[in-house]
Amino acid sequence: MDSGERGGEAAIPLGHRLAYTAAAVLKTLPTTLLLLLFSLLGLAHADDGSANSQAPVEVTVWHAYRGEERAAVEAQLHAYSASHPGVQVTPLAIPYDSFFSKLEAAAPRGNGPDLFIAAHERIGTWAATGLLKPLPPGQDISDFHPSTVAAMTWQDQLYGLPLAYKCLALFVNRALVQQPPTTTDQLEAMLPGLTGDKHYGLAYVHTDAYFHAPWMHGFGGGVFDKTKPGAPVALDQPGNAEALAWVVGLQDRGLLPEEPTSALVTELFNQGRAAMVISGPWFLGEISPDIDFQIAPLPIVSATGLPAAPYLTVDGAFVSAFAKHPAQALAVAAFLASPGPALRRAIDGRQSVSSLTAAADPAVAADPVLSAFRDQLDAAVPMPNRPEMQATWEPQARALRRVTRHALTPQAAVIAAQQEYDIVSRPPPPQTSPVPYLVVVGLALVGSLLWFGPKVWAARQQIRSWRFAYGYIAPAAVAMGLLVVVPFLVGACVSLFAHRDGQFTFVGMANFLDIILARDWPLTSPLSFWFTLAVTVLWTASNVFLHVAIGLGLAMMLREPWLKLRGVYRVLLILPWAVPNYITALIWKGMFHRQFGAINGFLEWIGVGAVSWFSQFSTAFAANLTTNTWLGFPFMMVVTLGALQSIPRDLEQAAAVDGANAWQRFRHITLPLLKPALLPAVILGSVWTFNMFNIIYLVSAGEPDGSTEILISEAYRWAFTRGHRYGYASAYAVLIFFVLLGYSRLMNRVAGQKVL
Repeated sequence: MDSGERGGEAAIPLGHRLAYTAAAVLKTLPTTLLLLLFSLLGLAHADDGSANSQAPVEVTVWHAYRGEERAAVEAQLHAYSASHPGVQVTPLAIPYDSFFSKLEAAAPRGNGPDLFIAAHERIGTWAATGLLKPLPPGQDISDFHPSTVAAMTWQDQLYGLPLAYKCLALFVNRALVQQPPTTTDQLEAMLPGLTGDKHYGLAYVHTDAYFHAPWMHGFGGGVFDKTKPGAPVALDQPGNAEALAWVVGLQDRGLLPEEPTSALVTELFNQGRAAMVISGPWFLGEISPDIDFQIAPLPIVSATGLPAAPYLTVDGAFVSAFAKHPAQALAVAAFLASPGPALRRAIDGRQSVSSLTAAADPAVAADPVLSAFRDQLDAAVPMPNRPEMQATWEPQARALRRVTRHALTPQAAVIAAQQEYDIVSRPPPPQTSPVPYLVVVGLALVGSLLWFGPKVWAARQQIRSWRFAYGYIAPAAVAMGLLVVVPFLVGACVSLFAHRDGQFTFVGMANFLDIILARDWPLTSPLSFWFTLAVTVLWTASNVFLHVAIGLGLAMMLREPWLKLRGVYRVLLILPWAVPNYITALIWKGMFHRQFGAINGFLEWIGVGAVSWFSQFSTAFAANLTTNTWLGFPFMMVVTLGALQSIPRDLEQAAAVDGANAWQRFRHITLPLLKPALLPAVILGSVWTFNMFNIIYLVSAGEPDGSTEILISEAYRWAFTRGHRYGYASAYAVLIFFVLLGYSRLMNRVAGQKVL
């Protein structure tokens, strides 16, 4: 079935179509009856225009713009409403981080927009899932740059109208570089003279696949092998390896900063310590006003004669397949893309617009920023809008990081990247019949009713006597049911399905068997479930031990009357717990930086030497552990301090009189009395640490090669960075639940009481 057949009304459930039809009839029925009445009374005439009093059609437009771009776009939408009395355009700005999830969830249910403005990369997925349908033939595309039209095209059909584009270019500090390089030979000749004492001639996030793409294309490589039928994913192309070798050569000669991040690149450029930077239009808002800069196209790769071609991202206007007013929405899209509104968006919103007429206008051509990105546009490569593209980012990034830390050669790295892609993109398990599972669930429900029903009937008098108490706890029970139990059951059911191209197929226990039997990865691979489980257990045990040891030690010290300013110390020591953990994680991430981190600065000061913390498992794990220990010990300290208040000091004094030393008093008196309060805190802290996603994701990001991932972060990657394998990720989540359930039951036995 092609994308056209799966779009439009064919993709709308029958119940929704009936609801839409009924709503339309009910909406128009009063107007129809009123007009009929006027006709009968002779008060309505075809030529007096009174029938035009019908309310204007509302076209809802979603976008994710902010600042000047938002103001410029919304101004044009309001202008359209003013010039078209029969149409009321209602713009709605959605936060970018949640834009796609809201769109894909709301549109099929009739709650989405008629028209939305978004980047083009997901066109293939949206077409396959029926969110979009091709635009009607005959659209005038002669005024658009061919690359922007190609971005809007999927399987030879146009799905949207291009509005604006973004791509990478070369930002140059005029005070340090008079003439931007036009070839990589010129670039390499310039860099040594601009580099030294933590100053760099060129800085960009060279470990990110998106920023590496210009060199990949410039060396003749790419993600898809267009010389073969169907253009399959081919990450192991020779050009890809050559591009990696060239970049690592620059790094090894000290011409690129190590472990680059966007924040570091911005800081270096604004401090005059980076002469040139590769970035996109978003970088303009981060440049200091004191920096005199210009933007130039990326240089030609001397080895191949090809330009360094960045990915091109095109913002398009798309008509939803579920639009209530598709014709009017398409008219609004055509208006936005036309030269007049495009010119206003370019001037007022500083957008690099797709309209060639608007781009050629003297007011736009004279803008040094817009004209520079227009020059780069000719060499840019539209970001592939194929669904397979999303699953290639992680293997590409792994290849880059492996090469830059010399774990693999460039050739071996691209081969490994292709192998990883082949695994994460393998076909889903075969579909199976749900009947046996439904039978088992039905028998379980019947058995539960037969077991539980008589007990409830026998206790009906007691239940009736406590009806007021049940009424008080009913709101909490309903809330827990809706917010905890129902999502858990839905997630557990999803684990029995495989997701591919927006479609779910029932596969039974196949996802669990793939995970437990390690069918995707060897047992010793950092990406296997069992390796990740072992790391998670080690992570949890190490953290909880340090949390308890440090928290208990500080609490014992802070209760002593001889310690002055105890209140001040208590406030200061609880601050790490009070600060949001993601902020703390980012701070520690910066402190562990190889070249500019405070920790390595201290190590170099004492003569130990800098450490590349995220290049091997031991140091990356230590970095994560240090960060989470800083976050976790205050909780244990507060719990212990509270419990210590209830322990009479007379017991310890009596033991001291009997000759017990400090350790004996702690072991035989203090610690046993602390256990009732400390054990529940240990269980709770273990569960928190077991699922401490933020620290792993933000500090080590699973490096090296995913070896420091824990189960919850692996589940996230299977769901969102490896082809949206939601069923596989849900199976991970269910397994995590049973691991924690078993742990809590074990701890209940150890504690000798029912804590959970």
